[in-house]
Order: sequence, then structure tokens, then C-alpha cells
Amino acid sequence: MTATTTVPVPQGETAAPAKRPATVRRKWTEHGLVFIAPFLLVYGMFLLWPLVFGVNLSLRSDNITGDGGEYVGFDNYTEAFRDENVWSSMWNTVWFTILSTVPLVVMGLVFALLAHHLRVVQWLWRLSWFAPFVLPSGVVGLLFLWVIYPSDFGFADQMLAEFGLHPGIGWLTDERYAMLSIVLTTVWWTVGFNFLLYLAALQSIPQHLYEAAELDGAGPWHRLRYVTLPLLRRTTGVVLVLQILASLKIFDQVYIMTGGGPDDSTRPILQYVFQSGFTGYRIGYASAVSYLFFALIVLVSLIHLRLSRRHAEESS
Repeated sequence: MTATTTVPVPQGETAAPAKRPATVRRKWTEHGLVFIAPFLLVYGMFLLWPLVFGVNLSLRSDNITGDGGEYVGFDNYTEAFRDENVWSSMWNTVWFTILSTVPLVVMGLVFALLAHHLRVVQWLWRLSWFAPFVLPSGVVGLLFLWVIYPSDFGFADQMLAEFGLHPGIGWLTDERYAMLSIVLTTVWWTVGFNFLLYLAALQSIPQHLYEAAELDGAGPWHRLRYVTLPLLRRTTGVVLVLQILASLKIFDQVYIMTGGGPDDSTRPILQYVFQSGFTGYRIGYASAVSYLFFALIVLVSLIHLRLSRRHAEESS
């Protein structure tokens, strides 16, 4: 029988922990892969696989049934580049984005400033400006189609008559006003999202910065110009990118309110993809057009990324 002795550890000192074998780290790595496996599975099934499948479709002449298609290479892309409908629809999309982005960003900021500084029934201002955003696109489209924009008896014409102007404007039937009418509808519907982002950013600005500026003699305009707006620069960049991407993907309100008319003057590129694939039954060609539009979105994202990096380098 052998006796075992223990060496006491002096006070103030702790025993050195035993080194874990490499197999423990390997097991943690294996467990980590197990944890992220569900996400990778869903990501691959619903994003990567449709992306690869869509590229394959764009190189074929498949119809909507999937039968009788054959490999045609880049013929669909060549046809799309020569198709005037593609470029007119692309321009309608870009033009809508230009018309809608500026008022949505500016009005979101203005509404957020008002809601942040108004002390009377502040909850009512926040609710009234954000509430339209939670409405479905179908509800908004039908509301403006049947209540706001009907000629002679719609709310828009009634307001014109109240101010002594000539009613009876073809809000959705005249090429001069159709796109503008859709822009006004979109601004009323979606400005609440930008308003919410700006309001959250305003509430995160430290109050002592305003107090220090006020002690230095800065008035409300100077505090807005030299304190508020510079600190909202990052939020403005995020709002601008999200708004541009959202406007480029316009479809619902145009499809409901004008159907792309009059004379395809409001038809966006996504509606043309829909018509090519599900009305013209040319799934392969519709896939090629959609990937051209995807290239435009990637280009916009890369331009913004480049500008953001340049601005960050100049600021540092």
C-alpha cells in the first residue's frame, strides 16, 4: 500500500489549470458547425439554389411548364439588350426611384424632427405618421384607386375644386400625371419607415451636445446644422440605400393602380419580368431580364459602398 502525499498550495497562489487537449477545441468546432447547419441548410435551399437555378433558366428557352426547353446560351441576354421594352421599363423604374427617394428621405427627417421636439400629444404625431406603413400594399393601392384618384368625385379632385382649380385630372390615365400619382401614393404609404429610423437616431444624440452648443450662443438653426445633421449622417446613408433599393423593386402599387399604363408609361422592370414569364410564358427570357435588373441593383450597392469607404477615409 503506497501513501499519497498532497503538496499544499501557498495562500495567494492558485494551481495552474491543466491544458486542454486539442480534441476539446475540435469538438467545439464540430458543435459550432452543428449549430449553424440549420441556417446553412435554409440559406442554401432558399437563396443559393434559386440563384443557381435562375442562372440556368436564363440560358435556356424553357416555357412556363418546363417542357420543351433547350440550351440557348446567351441568346436571351442578347435579345434583352435589344428589347426596347426592357429599357423603357428600366427607365420607368429608375425615374420612379429618382422621384420618390428625395421626398421620402427629406420628409422622413422633417417628420422625425417635429415628432422629437413637439411636446403636445407626441404619441399622436408618431402614430399618425407611422400608421400608413403597416397597411398592406393592396389596401393602399385600392384606397388611392377608388377613393383618392377617381376623376370628378375623388378626394384629390375635390381638393382642387376647394382651391378654385380645375378638377377632372386623369391622375392615373394621363401619362403626364400617372407616375407622379404613384409617387405621391408611395410617399404617403412608406415615409413612416424612414421617419422611424430618423426618430430613433435623434433620440440617441446626447443632450449635453445641444446644451454645450446653446451655451456657446448657437440658435436652433445652428444646432440643427452643426450638431443634429452631422450626427445623422450615418443614418441618412442607411436610409438612402434602403430607400433606393426599395424603390427599384416597385411592383405592387403600379400593378394595382395602373397596370403599367397608360401606354406602359408606368410599367416597372419587375412587371415586365412578370409579363414575360407568366403572360408570355417565356420563363427563360424573363430570368435573363431579371438578372440584368439584378446587375443594376448590385451596381448601385457597389457605388454606395465605394462612396461610403471614401467618406470614411476622408473623415479619418
